[in-house]
Amino acid sequence: MASLLAGRVCFAAKHDLLSPLKALRVHRRAVSNGSRALRQKEASPLPQARFFPASESAMLLPGTFDNKVAFITGGGTGLGRAMTSTLSALGAQCVIASRKLDVLQKTAEEISSQTGNKVHAIQCDVRDPKAVAACVDQLVEVAGLPDVIINNAAGNFVSPSEKLSANAWRTITDIVLNGTAYVTLELGKRLIEAEKGAAFLAITTIYAESGSGFVVPSAAAKAGVETLCTSLAAEWGRYGLRFNIIQPGPIRTKGAFSRLDPTGMFEKAMLGRIPVGRLGTPGEIANLAAFLCSDYASWVSGAVIRMDGGEYVSMAGEFNELRRVTKEQWAMMEAMIRNTKGS
Repeated sequence: MASLLAGRVCFAAKHDLLSPLKALRVHRRAVSNGSRALRQKEASPLPQARFFPASESAMLLPGTFDNKVAFITGGGTGLGRAMTSTLSALGAQCVIASRKLDVLQKTAEEISSQTGNKVHAIQCDVRDPKAVAACVDQLVEVAGLPDVIINNAAGNFVSPSEKLSANAWRTITDIVLNGTAYVTLELGKRLIEAEKGAAFLAITTIYAESGSGFVVPSAAAKAGVETLCTSLAAEWGRYGLRFNIIQPGPIRTKGAFSRLDPTGMFEKAMLGRIPVGRLGTPGEIANLAAFLCSDYASWVSGAVIRMDGGEYVSMAGEFNELRRVTKEQWAMMEAMIRNTKGS
């Protein structure tokens, strides 16, 4: 469940997804009055978290992205906003895109006022290849072909797979996989024609690697995004194009937590399986994203980097649950093992 909360969550409001999703919305309304604090209250980090403090200030040198253009889908909120803010602070001229123009414009104005660098807002539905082409036309008009492309727009919800409708499947895969492909192919072709190099980055999730029940459309689509990027890293490197992937673990963002953990009941359980004892922060992802898209990482291509506080390996190890055994229980078990005879 932890990995479900990574990344920006967006819904196509006009699409009738499926009855479980409607039920989830009803449940959110039901708890919004009497149980709002339960849904929004953060679980306390574990004691070991003091050894792993989050540092969200930009780690790269000022001016690292001077004279560079960065294009970020889903740039208005959550991780997209954090990455835009960091890149802009480092000198990039940023262009952010999503369906909600009012949200984009507000974000663009706020970041521009903070960094002093122009942030452009372009409305775009990544599910529509014609809309993507028009968005790229506008991008080129206001800023030129980008040096950095971050595919961050995403969608997700939880549901038993036997209750998924075709429309539910299509809604998520159109945003996550097809949307990433449309943006990547549209910009990639133009960059190749212009003989201009660029760094592509995709934001996926740790369950893209393992798969996960109850988020099957997202798992399948994110796995496809990773294969798209690693394939193009091999094929398009000759044109000066790099492709890398970040798999975030659980990060508290408003959209993700309200839609995938509406009651807050899973957050404490997540902390218990994250070895560093805390959730990640948008700024930490933004710093890694900035590095991978910078010239400091010019020899990094085709990489899939997991950033999750150790959650994935914690869940993967068959005997990792033994961390719950007390010292007294270990002493008893050791004595029993010593007394065991034979093989």
